[in-house]
Formats: sequence, structure tokens, C-alpha cells
Amino acid sequence: MISEEIRSSYDRIFESYGHSSLEDHIKKIIELDAFLPYNSTFFCLTNTQNLSFEYVSKNMFSCLGLKASDLEEKGMRYFWARIHPDDLEPWLSALNELMTFTIKELSVSERQQMSYTWNYRFKNSKGEYVNVIQNTTPLEFDKENKPIIGLAHYTVLHHNIKMDVCASAKLLNDNKEYETKYFNNFSQKLLTDGVSNRERDIIRLLVLNNSSKEIAEKLFISPNTVDTHRRNILKKLNISSTGELVGLLKLNKISL
Repeated sequence: MISEEIRSSYDRIFESYGHSSLEDHIKKIIELDAFLPYNSTFFCLTNTQNLSFEYVSKNMFSCLGLKASDLEEKGMRYFWARIHPDDLEPWLSALNELMTFTIKELSVSERQQMSYTWNYRFKNSKGEYVNVIQNTTPLEFDKENKPIIGLAHYTVLHHNIKMDVCASAKLLNDNKEYETKYFNNFSQKLLTDGVSNRERDIIRLLVLNNSSKEIAEKLFISPNTVDTHRRNILKKLNISSTGELVGLLKLNKISL
């Protein structure tokens, strides 16, 4: 998906109409950054109205090797260009469903107390795709109470860690505890929604430890056709082996 297509999808999710000043709040956050130790997390002030980063903390360079000035100058398009191509569709789906949930299921007062989390793979300065977990707390809302200014915290994890693309929304309740109001595993959603009926048949038989030859006999197709389907399934689901596929299904108790 190219940058303009991402922007179009992103704009539809975060339509906004102007916001009030946050100068005092932003000033305090920036002052705090000077005292924070270097670690595997960094934070940004994000603006979904003009697709920009209002501020990028000093830790971003130590986490990703990228210059804060590049994010502040080039904005979200530069950031999007570094997300793993296979994660763009589930990431946008996650944002869209989180926004739909916020508008349809939460009261205006609840929206002021929400925290949102999602993850994706991101290319660092070395060209490696590391895992990034992003947690965003809205700071400002437009006239329709959609969040437009957010404080986003990013945790960077090693690229060898296998992570499903997930999204969650948590409410800071009256007891000052975060209560999960929404959760969705978009990698599992892709697994259940992104495969064809024939591929579902093959996956079911793979889970039962059938070989390509046995699957071919049961489905009245050739072993070569089965192998082609198996390669397509692995490519669609961004996994490396049939064993990983079967393990994913069994671990998450997914029924096809």
C-alpha cells in the first residue's frame, strides 16, 4: 500500500476539525523528557489532524537509530513508510475498529479516560524490522469528540520475537485502574477472514497431520496443487512453516 493510500485510509479514520491550544501541557511533557533515562521506550506527541509529530523524545534515536528531526520534519508519511508492508493492512484495520468502537460504544466522558494500544513491525536505521508496541492516550478532541492530539509511548522489542498484530482499548475507571473495554487480534482475524474456502479445507487437514499426498486424495486435487495452496497460505499469513501455522491454530484455539 503506497503512502497516499495509507493517508486516505488514515484520514477517513481520523476526520477532525480543529483543536484548542495545548501549549502548557506540551511544555510540561517536554520538560519532563530531559530527566528521563535512556531505555527501550520513547514518546511522541502526535497530531492526527495534520499528520505530524508535535514532539519526539530523545530516546527515539537510541531505540531506532532515527533522527527526531526527520520525524518532526517529514511527519507521519515518513513513519508509515517504515512499517512492515505486511502489517499495514492489519494496522489500519486496528485503527479503524478502535475508532468505530470509540465513537459507537463510549460516552463522551469515557473517551477522556481511554488508552489505546496496538503493535507493528518497524524498520530501524539498520534496516531491521523490530517490534513496536504503541500506546496512545488522547489529550485533545475535535468538535465531534474524536481524539486528534495524543501522547504516544513506543516500546521497541527484538525482531526475533513473533507477535500478532493486536489492538486494545482500556478505560481508566473510578478506582484509577485500567479496565480493558476492547481487544482484537488482527493476525487471527486475517487467519480466519483472509483465506479462501479451499485453503480452509487444506488447513483443517494439515492440523490433522495429513501429508500433501493425503490431502490431495481427500480433496480430489493433485499434490502439486496442494503444495501451491500451502505456499500461498504461508505467504498470506506471514509465517514460515506449516508447523508454525498448526501451532498458531492450536495455541489460539482457532476454529476454521
